[in-house]
Amino acid sequence: MIDETATIHEHALVEPGAEIGPRTRVWAFAHVLPGARIGSDCNICDHVLIEGDVTVGDRVTVKSGVQLWDGLRLEDDVFVGPNATFTNDKFPRSKVYPECFAETVVKHGASIGANATILPGLTIGADAMVGAGAVVTRDVPHKAIVVGNPARIVSYVDTARHLDTVSGTTQTQEANPVKGVILKKLKHVPDLRGDLMVTDLDADLPFVPKRVFFVHDVPSTRVRGEHAHIECQQFLVCLKGSVSVVADDGEHRAEYLLNRLWLGLYLPPRTWGVQYKYSADAVLMVYASHPYDPGDYIRDYDEFLKMVGK
Repeated sequence: MIDETATIHEHALVEPGAEIGPRTRVWAFAHVLPGARIGSDCNICDHVLIEGDVTVGDRVTVKSGVQLWDGLRLEDDVFVGPNATFTNDKFPRSKVYPECFAETVVKHGASIGANATILPGLTIGADAMVGAGAVVTRDVPHKAIVVGNPARIVSYVDTARHLDTVSGTTQTQEANPVKGVILKKLKHVPDLRGDLMVTDLDADLPFVPKRVFFVHDVPSTRVRGEHAHIECQQFLVCLKGSVSVVADDGEHRAEYLLNRLWLGLYLPPRTWGVQYKYSADAVLMVYASHPYDPGDYIRDYDEFLKMVGK
């Protein structure tokens, strides 16, 4: 069904059985197959092919030269740049078809750059940005910016940067937008015989640690964390090398570079944490306020937002 307020160019082909929402525009030489569902206020540009098992949300822009194959789900406010390529079969053969095509989901607000290639069965997180020409082989987290072949995370959208400088002992909350997160300068004693760094567990940590673990030998392309805790508090110190930590309270996000032995980062519970950009020699030490409990983890970002009331 084509809504009466939709605009279909005279040289576009929208086959019977396709659904086109209000105020959506389908431009010349686009081809929409039966069963495809396109929401309201979308812009489907010239030379776009949309197969039948495709769902397009509201306010989506699909630029010229894009093919949306069976199994693709574009949520609201997605942007797909010119000649971006989606795939739906990991092992394609001519005239050989899988029982069902892999489902690829592009979450709301995400942008796919020109000429990017998205492998089948992946999820592109909400508000994420895929750079032009990137080849995406793994799921892209919420708000992540990925580039390259294979695509790797280089930054996060709407994330303030806090590097390795701290005013006094503790960074003020006014300078730190993420609720409860503290970047703390630990005691550092330079000495010709060898430097000393001290962590006073009573004075420096706002909790009594029940567990300590170490993260090391992380390939630079890998991302760790990507979860929040319901009750557990953490204090992170990079003992060697460097690592970037993104903290998110559901409303504000900030990135902290831990590249000094005497810098510690406190993450309160109900804070979404991500660690990435590990240097090859990085060793990250984490003090935890609770023993390991898999039930304390929130690993889905949408579930995290519900938990914090956003």
